[in-house]
Amino acid sequence: MRLSRAEAQERNRARVLDAARAEFVERGFRDAKVDMIAQRAELTRGAVYSNFPGKRALYFAVLADLAERATPPSNPQRGADRRAALGALARAWVTSLSHDALARDFLPEVAAEEVTRRPFTQLMKLDAVLLSLALEALDPVVPPPGSPPARVVRLAEIVLATLHGASGLAAAAPGFLEPFDVISACEQLADLELNDWWAAPPGAVVLPEDRPWAPPVVVDLVRGEEVTPDENGVVVVLGLNRLAAVEEAVRTTGGRVTLAMVTGTPGELAPLARLVLARLCVGLRQAFPVGAWPRLRVVCDETGALAGAAGVPSVSDETETAIRVEGGRVVARAEGSGAGHAVSSGARVRT
Repeated sequence: MRLSRAEAQERNRARVLDAARAEFVERGFRDAKVDMIAQRAELTRGAVYSNFPGKRALYFAVLADLAERATPPSNPQRGADRRAALGALARAWVTSLSHDALARDFLPEVAAEEVTRRPFTQLMKLDAVLLSLALEALDPVVPPPGSPPARVVRLAEIVLATLHGASGLAAAAPGFLEPFDVISACEQLADLELNDWWAAPPGAVVLPEDRPWAPPVVVDLVRGEEVTPDENGVVVVLGLNRLAAVEEAVRTTGGRVTLAMVTGTPGELAPLARLVLARLCVGLRQAFPVGAWPRLRVVCDETGALAGAAGVPSVSDETETAIRVEGGRVVARAEGSGAGHAVSSGARVRT
């Protein structure tokens, strides 16, 4: 049967990914050649570049594909409290270290240029927010009367630094680190007390809107499933250099928040975003009870379809826009710094 153009393109993309994975395993990222990847895939060099803009983009895509397809245990041992959940998360993380030889060039490639360093920093901040929300759901943080809202984002950052450090050492110095020590260290971090709080930013101007809300079907990276974000709530469209701003919406509203991650260079940075989110969220789903999974929904909006539905037809890595949805209609929007907080707080709409 003759394949459609879209089907043929998808088949070729899969062949390129398979070939690239074999090439990276055999030669490492540095010595891998696009010509050899094309030869392995039985395609032309041009066919490889029609699917991926460069070798680094292809490398990120291979790692993202592996992370997203990781097979979870059939009966995950989820933690009922903060200590047990962090131990379970670390256990899920270190069991994947045997596959990290393929990722040994990941951090050097990220660090090589500002175009990857900045979004990676923001992606890590997003990971910290997600882990913090899960930890807070298990053990809510109650600040003293009159104090600003408390959180555990700084604790989450230390846990993530520990886990990523373990991955880096597993690749650079095999056999140096005892995996069970990493698990024990993360369990001990559960009792670490830090003076961590969140302050609301200055609000952006909220403008009225009244139009139908018809979002596309998207994949929620937190839960790893397709959803249609058509319920009441807030949709925040953020470029990859602005991701930390999603906390402004999450901390302000009591309803559903959907984050649409967008970028001006989706061919390379979208796989990077998918990879960073998958490495954490696959572990979160194994380590935390379902009721503690973050209510924040995260979408890698590579095509800009969700952003377009939100009225943001042109995106960049600096995009920051938020809308509020009620009764199947967009009723308010804000743009620029503080947009998520302004729309989520129900601030008075400027007429």
